Amino acid sequence: MVKQERAAQTRQALIRAAAEAFADDGYALASLPAISRRAGVSAGALHFHFASKDTLAGEVERAAVAHAEELARHCRSTARNSLHLLTTVMCRLLLATASDPVVRAGFRLSGDPSRKKDAQLRGWWHSWVREQIAQAHRDGELAQDVSPRAATVAVVAATVGLEELADCEGDWLTPERLEEFWSFLLPRLAASPPSASPHTTGAGPG
Repeated sequence: MVKQERAAQTRQALIRAAAEAFADDGYALASLPAISRRAGVSAGALHFHFASKDTLAGEVERAAVAHAEELARHCRSTARNSLHLLTTVMCRLLLATASDPVVRAGFRLSGDPSRKKDAQLRGWWHSWVREQIAQAHRDGELAQDVSPRAATVAVVAATVGLEELADCEGDWLTPERLEEFWSFLLPRLAASPPSASPHTTGAGPG
């Protein structure tokens, strides 16, 4: 059991170290020797758990998606409706890029042209947003002249753009800027004006 626990800890250390390397340097420039040094393990231990950099990147992406799924499940319990859930999850997911290298790496790997794989986190986000917008449409939350497809495109494109800005300008993404974004967009999407700001300072909409 102790050996299994140690192996699990080593695996998690490698995933986190790889996430930091991919987030900082991108997929192409991140090297396995640098990742093993970050994790404080030998090259042999790294290759025991992950056969290649591609395999390791895939595991980081899966971990990022798992984090996003857990965040969405947590937010669902307190969301007033589908649009409120959407604003909450988007803000908290974007704010997580500042503190969680796995989420940050998930976004960066999804948009990295040198990684010719499915964009796992962006793909999950697109599907999840589409589902929430569709539910909002069924529940009569969307304004009558807003199509679910257009709303989905706007939210997904804005998310990717905001994340790219945050990646280029480290302190650009703040709770205040996310509140400004939703204060601009939400009245256009919603069937009736929201009764309160979707944002709770410091934690995203709540």
